[in-house]
Amino acid sequence: MVNLIWMALLLIGLVFAGINGTMKDVNEAMFQGAKEAVTISIGLISVLVFWLGLMKIAEQSGLLSFFAHLFRPIAKKIFPEVPSDHPALGYILSNMVANMFGLGNAATPLGIKAMEQLNKLNGQKDEPSRSMITFVALNTASVTLIPATVISIRMTYHSASPGEIIGTTFVASLIATISAIMIDRAFYIRRRKKGGM
Repeated sequence: MVNLIWMALLLIGLVFAGINGTMKDVNEAMFQGAKEAVTISIGLISVLVFWLGLMKIAEQSGLLSFFAHLFRPIAKKIFPEVPSDHPALGYILSNMVANMFGLGNAATPLGIKAMEQLNKLNGQKDEPSRSMITFVALNTASVTLIPATVISIRMTYHSASPGEIIGTTFVASLIATISAIMIDRAFYIRRRKKGGM
C-alpha cells in the first residue's frame, strides 16, 4: 500500500510539474536529492560503525548485560505478562539499550526478535497482545541518551556543535516515553472496562 501511495505522489508531482512547466526544477531537485542522500549515507556509515563498535565492546565487556539487568525490574512492571526468564524480555531490554544510544539500525533487528517472541507468547494470534502494543509504543518513543544518527547528520552538514542536541533530545524522548506509557495504560484500562480484554 505504501508503494502505491509513493507512486501516486510521484506521478501527481510529475503531472503537476508538466502542467506548470517546472519539469527542469523537478529534474534538478531529483539529482540534488540523490547527491545529498549519498552524502548523508556516507556520513552515517562512519558514526554508526563507531557506535556499533562501541556497542560490541560494551556487549563483550558485560556493560549491556549490566544495563539490561539494571532495567529488568522496570521492564517487568511495564510488561507484567512476559515471564522473567522468557527470551522476549531479553530482546526488549537489548532493544531499549540500543535505542538509548540512538542506534536505531542496531535496535531494529532486536525489536523484530522481541516482537516475534511476544507473538509466540500471544499464541500467534492475528490480534496483538497488550505487551505487543506496549512494546510498539515504547520502541517508537524510546528514551535516547546519545542521538548518534542525528549527530552524524549534523556533522555531515558541518554543524558548529553537532552534540549540543543531546540534552534536549534526552528531555524530549523522556517526555515522549512517559507519555507513550501513560496513553498505552489509559487505552488498556478503557478496553478492560469495555470488556475487550
